[in-house]
Amino acid sequence: MRFKGKKVLLLGSGGLRIGQAGEFDYSGSQAIKALKEEGIKVVLANPNIATVQTDEHMADTLYLQPLTVTSIKQIIIKEKPDAILLGFGGQTALNLGIALEKAGILAENNVAVLGTQVSSILETEDRDLFKIALENIGIKSPKSYSATNVEDAVDAAEKIGYPVMMRSGFSLGGLGSGKISSKQELLRRANECFATVPQILIEEYLLGWKEFEYEIVRDADGNALTICNMENLDPMGVHTGESIVIAPAQTLSNEDHQRLRNIAIAAANHFNIIGECNIQYAVNPDNGDYRVIEMNARLSRSSALASKATGYPLALVAAKLALGWRLHEIKNSVTQKTCAFFEPALDYVVVKIPRWDTHKLKVAERTIGTEMKSVGEVMGIGRSFPECLQKAVGMLNIGATCLSDYPDAIENPEREIQFPTDRRIFSLYQFFRDGGSVEKAYELSRINEWFLHHIHACAQVENRIRNEELNDALLKKSKLMGFSDVSIGLIVDKREDDIRALRQKANIIPYVKQIDTLAGEFSAQTNYLYMTYHGCEHDVEPSEEKPVIVVGSGPYAIGSSVEFDWCAVNTSRALRESGKKSILINSNPETVSTDYDESDRLYFEQLTLERVRDIADFESPEGIIVSVGGQIANNLALPLAKRGYHLLGTSADFIDQAEDREKFSALLNKLEIDQPTWQRVSSLDNAKKFAHEIGYPVLIRPSYILSGAAMNVAFDERTLQQYLREASLVSTEHPVVISKFIQDAKELEVDGVANNGEIVIEAIAEHVENAGVHSGDATIVIPPQRLYLETIRRTKKITSEIVRALHITGPFNIQFIAKNNNIQVIECNLRAARSFPFVSKVTGYNFIAIATRAMLGLHAPINYETLELDYVAVKVPQFSYSRLKGSNPVANVEMASTGEVACIGEDMRLICVHGCQLNKRYQRKNVFWFPLRIITRRAYCQC
Repeated sequence: MRFKGKKVLLLGSGGLRIGQAGEFDYSGSQAIKALKEEGIKVVLANPNIATVQTDEHMADTLYLQPLTVTSIKQIIIKEKPDAILLGFGGQTALNLGIALEKAGILAENNVAVLGTQVSSILETEDRDLFKIALENIGIKSPKSYSATNVEDAVDAAEKIGYPVMMRSGFSLGGLGSGKISSKQELLRRANECFATVPQILIEEYLLGWKEFEYEIVRDADGNALTICNMENLDPMGVHTGESIVIAPAQTLSNEDHQRLRNIAIAAANHFNIIGECNIQYAVNPDNGDYRVIEMNARLSRSSALASKATGYPLALVAAKLALGWRLHEIKNSVTQKTCAFFEPALDYVVVKIPRWDTHKLKVAERTIGTEMKSVGEVMGIGRSFPECLQKAVGMLNIGATCLSDYPDAIENPEREIQFPTDRRIFSLYQFFRDGGSVEKAYELSRINEWFLHHIHACAQVENRIRNEELNDALLKKSKLMGFSDVSIGLIVDKREDDIRALRQKANIIPYVKQIDTLAGEFSAQTNYLYMTYHGCEHDVEPSEEKPVIVVGSGPYAIGSSVEFDWCAVNTSRALRESGKKSILINSNPETVSTDYDESDRLYFEQLTLERVRDIADFESPEGIIVSVGGQIANNLALPLAKRGYHLLGTSADFIDQAEDREKFSALLNKLEIDQPTWQRVSSLDNAKKFAHEIGYPVLIRPSYILSGAAMNVAFDERTLQQYLREASLVSTEHPVVISKFIQDAKELEVDGVANNGEIVIEAIAEHVENAGVHSGDATIVIPPQRLYLETIRRTKKITSEIVRALHITGPFNIQFIAKNNNIQVIECNLRAARSFPFVSKVTGYNFIAIATRAMLGLHAPINYETLELDYVAVKVPQFSYSRLKGSNPVANVEMASTGEVACIGEDMRLICVHGCQLNKRYQRKNVFWFPLRIITRRAYCQC
């Protein structure tokens, strides 16, 4: 039956963390769109203020509330929703929904669960019940035993025989799972696991088996489809979120594919899935035998990947199915010509690579396995596996544009192939480049030889480029294999521009192709595009009207997360509202910005100089916006401007003046604005001399960096030498500055928008922690609560002077230190900052929309008030230390947090992000906040 209610409560996923990131902003945002299309009022509970789904115009009512039974119960009592959706907020929402059901809260308040019911969710989440259910319908699963205490776990392992695989129930991202080789290891790991989950599973260890995933949609009538199948490059033993993933699967025979497809649909039918789910398999490469590993009765990280890989809007369709629609009744919103009752056909290949940031957390282990450590992912689209693989490598933003130019030396590639780390794919490539064989690599890694042969072929092409004349044929071959202009130039000792000129002279150019979900079987006009060298014509013509290109932020990483996706989405929306055609470029499948309907054209592509130029040359835009995609996009400003591309907003020369530490410090000196004593590092000796003269501690500050990369406070000569080495590796082309580190000082920052050097709007935020904690890791308060009026006045005056001197048009962020009422400037970013969603939603003014209008020359003078608010807002970081064994959970000048949450109250004493009893309510428009009694000033959330 079709849902007849009028109001639905949607549970979000909270702060981004390892194992549960921006994919749930995408899925929740699509669900909101689907519900509102049906005229249903949406109540959203999600404290993650950085997300698109917490924008005012999304849900009808938003609660920035802790995702706990207590707070959600009171929201239910207040709002009286007719139903609740549990499948769009990751494991957090799923577990919370189960708790609400078990507590009787849903039944007491007549709240129906839409989509897959809690009984089915429990059957799939409870490892023991899941295994029994599969056995009942003749589906194989690994030999296993569930345990609710350590003694039972030991008994189970002895029955199966070591090594065994340990998995935790009701968890996300493989938390607590892993290979167990001995009783001693099991005792330690099981005790750790039971601290966070009620149940673990001990199962047979399927060493070397291949791993596959199938994404399934099913309606209430039992109509079911497999939308996408995906294959892990890594064999069993590496979590699917940690593995390179290929879609569609490449090494399955049609017979094996049909068998796994039928099993997936049979399982979905048995568990009465309504909406979307995914199922994971292990397959024996020798004989095709299989095991079902697990099933997620919700939208997942993989479903976001599958949706972007196929063009099939899984989350939107799942929401419609939960409301009672049948598959044949839902229009394919990408093509607008067919219904949703079809299985997508792909005439291309997709490769996903995880993005790790283990190097950010001091002494954290780099090994990867069954527990997720990656913080984000990228997706490359092309017409061959080598092209996609190398495109995806260039999307990671780790200093490599393809496999051949990875910046770090790998001392023992064979060891990292056998015992995988985040550098395994580069180790394989280096191993082959140095003469290693496919047979030996297979013996070490158990990666399917089909993939190894292709990686080996890439390495052989590099050796040809190195040893042969670079003629047109070899250049074309290298581009077909995914080599970048940068990498080819490095091999033959030429500049990137020289290689570009060579290939353009030979008419070696990438062609624009569409993703239409139908492989061209039906006529379809879509705006979902990618570029490939495996083609001979474009699928589309250049935009008729002069568009504006918005460069996105790429993969989620520590320091660049969902907040920059929010900026890109809001820029695109503001452009369209201003009558401009918007083109978005991004490489992240988890984002809202890579949704088909957030721009007039979407290029799922690399954020490299080469690819942005390719797109700009094809589209002939009015201008390019680089100031809303974080540091990655901003770093393209000077290279693009030098090559004649028009940037909207602040000019590239002034961006360079702000990003270059030495140039900016010189500007402050010229303006007679106070700053910590500084000096450019020209040698270790000169840095030692400076530190000795001004006294330790000193701060090492590289230029053009993200999230304080390689920034460190040195307290003695030994650490000074170590940190300077790290800084020089990060900032090889730009200056490194050493400055006096001010202890026991307050830190504050100004987010703002300017127009032709005059401030349009600004908001001052105060850090709770003293200076020395990166702004992304600090607890931030707006409006400031403990600053002198004189401090605020002088901060505003200094901001005006800097804005005027840099002729800023668009967004900016300036950071200050205050001690004894003495104000000093730390840095200035001529781009949107990670705090922009926070200040926008707290003040009620969309800073990005204002900045976009300024960059278009459409600014209309308005008086904005951001200081005199009748409430206080606090933004608190979300850390993922528990995921990274050996990491040091101490906040410092280099950022370590993976996300954030926010809450608002009457004053600082009433605010907490963890959750106690709700009391007085605050409301602005459709956004509700409940202040909570404080637990701790440093409320670092590990929920």
